[in-house]
Amino acid sequence: MDDPINLSVIYYSATGTTYQMAQAAVEAAEKAGAQVRLRKVRELAPEEAIRSNSGWHAHRLETEDVMEAEIDDLAWSDAVIFGTPTRYGVMAAQLKQFIDGSGPLWAKGVLVNKVFSGFCSTATAHGGQEATLLSLYNVVYHWGGIVVTPGYVEPSQFVGGNPYGASHTSNNGEIPPDEAALTATALTARRVVDIAAAVKRGLAAG
Repeated sequence: MDDPINLSVIYYSATGTTYQMAQAAVEAAEKAGAQVRLRKVRELAPEEAIRSNSGWHAHRLETEDVMEAEIDDLAWSDAVIFGTPTRYGVMAAQLKQFIDGSGPLWAKGVLVNKVFSGFCSTATAHGGQEATLLSLYNVVYHWGGIVVTPGYVEPSQFVGGNPYGASHTSNNGEIPPDEAALTATALTARRVVDIAAAVKRGLAAG
């Protein structure tokens, strides 16, 4: 790619499920030729809550070296993939707070025509995966961004069965992302890079 796509994978993860999916997105995007930033959003939960859950505490220590997302990461990016666990059918508060800080960029039109996608995880089957992704994309509509999903463009998608984005049922963090979830995440990343490149070329030509 002569003019590589700048892509940010911005996620929240408590016990590591969405972090593993974020890593799959990063790997696939880099193989597709993008320059990629992996960023976690700032934790909002109190220390006592984190320490009360051994998996949560361990994951926080595991990812201490992952940089925290800043609003400037949105400005830098041609495309962004968000990752979040589901909280009552919507994105986690940690990711929502980060997004809520995007007002200055939105007001200046900085986010217009950027490409966006998402992936998520739930504790239980049918725990709000599609609702979470659709609520996340509501933000993109306000920004004037372009939503790209994995759809049913490859046979593998009929295994995972979620055309809105990659998703996984973790049984409260006990089951790591399976092949179907990681394949869907990688497909999402490749499609985001491809479409973002086409948009970038088209805007430059126009």
